[in-house]
Amino acid sequence: MPLDHVAVIGAGAWGTGLAQAAAMAGRRVTLVGRDAAVIADINERRRNSPHLGDIVIDPGIQASREVPEADLFVLAVPAQASRSVLVEIASRLRGMPVVLSAKGLEAGSLKRQSEILHEVVHEAKPYVLSGPSFAADVAAGRPTAVTLAGDNAELTSEIAAALAGPTFRLYAADDLLGVELAGALKNVYALGCGAVEGAGLGASARAALLARAFAELTRLVVAMGGSASTLTGLAGLGDLTLSCMSAQSRNYRTGIALGRGESAEGIGLAEGVSTAPVAQRLARQVGIDAPLIDAINLLLGGTTTINAIVAGLMARPLKREV
Repeated sequence: MPLDHVAVIGAGAWGTGLAQAAAMAGRRVTLVGRDAAVIADINERRRNSPHLGDIVIDPGIQASREVPEADLFVLAVPAQASRSVLVEIASRLRGMPVVLSAKGLEAGSLKRQSEILHEVVHEAKPYVLSGPSFAADVAAGRPTAVTLAGDNAELTSEIAAALAGPTFRLYAADDLLGVELAGALKNVYALGCGAVEGAGLGASARAALLARAFAELTRLVVAMGGSASTLTGLAGLGDLTLSCMSAQSRNYRTGIALGRGESAEGIGLAEGVSTAPVAQRLARQVGIDAPLIDAINLLLGGTTTINAIVAGLMARPLKREV
């Protein structure tokens, strides 16, 4: 299938980064946003200053407030905004491949991004992009490897090849559900790792939490129908490690603030904050014990401290690791 023209919906940091990757892969790219000043900045100065500072925008990218006809669509808006944006642009997406790049579960409905797309535009073909990646790295052309999952192996490989460039490598996969869940849930665990750091509990505690988070994430994803092998790859362990160890991660930074005793209401938006209660409900629905997700929800509730939560986790009955 021809994949020459890519439309990226969302002109924030992540959308612009993905537009950069597509342009460097040789695609003609339209980057769609709402903010007229950002659109002008991209088209006239080749910058997206509010989101990416002085990173130069590829000349193959044209910014617009209008959604064009295209061969491939990439949705790069926050997870909680996906449904409203999809409703707006539904007429353009019917029968088209849509790459979903938000890592989050919808509050209230508990839906994954592909489920939202299916509800709003039943005829669209969903693909999920996830893995260890920061927008600034992708936009600046720093080496990055991610996973692209879809139900049709041949078309998934074609799209991965169309978006792959000299510094952006995509590995095709068929476990769409597992890749999508891993990308959403790792944000919750990043809050916890950040909180451990913010409370000054030490690198050993953070490493232990990260390891147990991987085990809990695996149990939950498998119980919901995903593959255990997905969790050992870029979309699982790779993304979990990056999000739980780097101050570039918004969720990790939010966790640091929580660990220092700041209220969740006064902290900037992070996908994990919205996803945490959804993850807790999903874990209970499938009967999976998820003490870390429970603990992070307690922390977000503001009724206890990270020190008290960790003390409770340490007092849990001992058991064999495997």
